[in-house]
Amino acid sequence: MKYEKIVEYVQKKAAKVDASKIGQAAIQVDITGEGEGAFYIAVKDGKVEVEPYEYFDHEAKVIATAEDFLAVIDGKLDPITAYNEGKLRIEGSIEKAAVLKDVVASAAAAKKAEPEKKAEPAKKAAPAKKAAPAKKAAPAKKEEPKKEEVKKEEVKKAEPAKKEEPKKVAAPAKKAAPAKKPAAKKPATKK
Repeated sequence: MKYEKIVEYVQKKAAKVDASKIGQAAIQVDITGEGEGAFYIAVKDGKVEVEPYEYFDHEAKVIATAEDFLAVIDGKLDPITAYNEGKLRIEGSIEKAAVLKDVVASAAAAKKAEPEKKAEPAKKAAPAKKAAPAKKAAPAKKEEPKKEEVKKEEVKKAEPAKKEEPKKVAAPAKKAAPAKKPAAKKPATKK
């Protein structure tokens, strides 16, 4: 796991902790091996802060691999047991480093208090209602013409039929007089 992911994971865990009943502490955590780096955990004013840099005024320093430290944070490994087994090294105040145990316990309590996000059980389907007896289909209705069409039809029906008058035929056009041809020139005769 990368260093940034380790810090982010610890920050998420710390955000859920109610540290109002936990003593104050400033602990630097040095991760060795994969994800190597340092960050600090400060417990003060009822909050737990995790920041991705060294804290030189720390009261305790915890040194561990990412795997072992995250096991402690997740509550899978007791910090005291990890210390006794050599999985955690502590420099400085062991009492201040022991605050981690209280932080982990508070995080575990917060996790239990959270409603679990399990899939909701499927709701029982309501008993099926008996289908009503089938009704005979009503005779199909004729489509009614649109209002505009109705009006035109009504107007046609209301007006008496007009007799058609014979159409007047226009007089045929007079033929144009043929154009006069210019007189042909007679060939000149020799004298």
